[in-house]
Amino acid sequence: MEIESAFDNEKYIKEQSLEILERAAKFDDKLYLEFGGKLLYDYHAQRVLPGYDPNIKMHLLQELKDDADILLCIYAGDIERKKMRADFGITYDSDALKLIDDLKGWGINVLGIVITRFEDQPAAVQFKNKLERREIRVYTHKYTKGYPTDVDMIVSDEGYGANEYIETDKSLVIVTGPGPGSGKLATCLSQVYHEYKRGTYAGYAKFETFPIWNLPLKHPVNVAYEAATADLNDTNLIDPFHLEAYNKNAVNYNRDVEVFPILKRILKKIMDGEIFYQSPTDMGVNRVGFAIRDDDVVKEAAKQELVRRYFRYRCEYVMGLTDKETVQRSELLLKDFNLDLEYRRVVEPARRAAIEAQEKKKGHKGVYCGAAIALRDGTIVTGRNSPQMHAASSLILHSIKYLAGIPEKIRLLPENIIDAVRSLKTEVLNEKNISLDLVEALIALSISATTNSAAQLAMETLNELKGCEVHMTHMPTPGDEAGLRRLGVNLTSEPHFSTKDLFIS
Repeated sequence: MEIESAFDNEKYIKEQSLEILERAAKFDDKLYLEFGGKLLYDYHAQRVLPGYDPNIKMHLLQELKDDADILLCIYAGDIERKKMRADFGITYDSDALKLIDDLKGWGINVLGIVITRFEDQPAAVQFKNKLERREIRVYTHKYTKGYPTDVDMIVSDEGYGANEYIETDKSLVIVTGPGPGSGKLATCLSQVYHEYKRGTYAGYAKFETFPIWNLPLKHPVNVAYEAATADLNDTNLIDPFHLEAYNKNAVNYNRDVEVFPILKRILKKIMDGEIFYQSPTDMGVNRVGFAIRDDDVVKEAAKQELVRRYFRYRCEYVMGLTDKETVQRSELLLKDFNLDLEYRRVVEPARRAAIEAQEKKKGHKGVYCGAAIALRDGTIVTGRNSPQMHAASSLILHSIKYLAGIPEKIRLLPENIIDAVRSLKTEVLNEKNISLDLVEALIALSISATTNSAAQLAMETLNELKGCEVHMTHMPTPGDEAGLRRLGVNLTSEPHFSTKDLFIS
């Protein structure tokens, strides 16, 4: 069944842009706005807020671009350890490059890149050189001396003053980055310090989508944010400073609450006592909660995200990408709502498909994989691996045949095309695995479509898979994962490898 839109994008853009401009007006000269979360392709927000435009922040920037400069921060340590953005399967430094290109495609230029906590890490130096040789301005900021306890040192020429000042022209400066911990806050405060030394009355504010401050603490959307950041050990809580100042509940997260007393002291020192923020919630400019128009739909979507996150962390654990505590935290969040894994309706059909594959091939050695997809009309389609196809390939071919109304007996991929691809893999590319992964199957389908009208008709339905829920009983191979990501499905998988081989090409 297609999920009903539960979010009003138009209202959100209108209210959010007004809120930002009103905050900027409180500072006569300049506002540094920390842009948290994903600037583009915010698929987490889209999943938990059905109808949310994953690029809505970009539309917001277009509304503000005449008044705003943009700085992009990236933590040198993330470059060095090649931290990954899971939804794209690319590293944070590659994501930063992609973000620059994407912004340019939207008609928005990045003023410069700030590499934060820079200590001449080799990979960070290489990244800096690459950007500068493409005529992109790069600034480097060291770790702030005295942070977080010695405010006198922090707010001095040896602290924030040691950082290179970045000249900006617009009254609003948006500071963003490819992920959490990128150094956005330190960059903002460093700039505010330099502005005050130059006689400019500059301010700071924060724009963070989650947690949503005016929803209940245990609302599934806010709990889903905890699940999304379980690897960072983030937790939501009632903002105690806001409660004390206004006698009103507001939800914030532990890092903002913990750092607020320090941040308030730093801002007071910079601004010579002129600060009107009484809580971390006060610092925020977030109207996303006011644009939700169907709370029940949103709650259900967020519960589904809790299950997805748990599956993801289990897979990351067996791949050595996260620790056991992260998995356990995610599991506890599931238990808060009494959810089991079969709450995700594609899980049981995928598992059943794997069992059927095993029963069909009794006596054959190998790993039996199953996959299932929930199409927009509510239909569940399954697929399983075979000597010819990976389970993901089988699943997608079955799905588009169903969507195109093509009878089961009609083949989309003739034997000669499958044999040609398998021959290429084994005789030219020297690969051991001769069955077709999803990317290979889609390429073969496009070749078949040139002479096969059924294949052409099926190909035309591929876009209808976007946003559909998919589950696999084994972690996808690189070719399957890339294909599923490009089709835009929401994928989960069991923490099992699809082969006993340690190296998967």
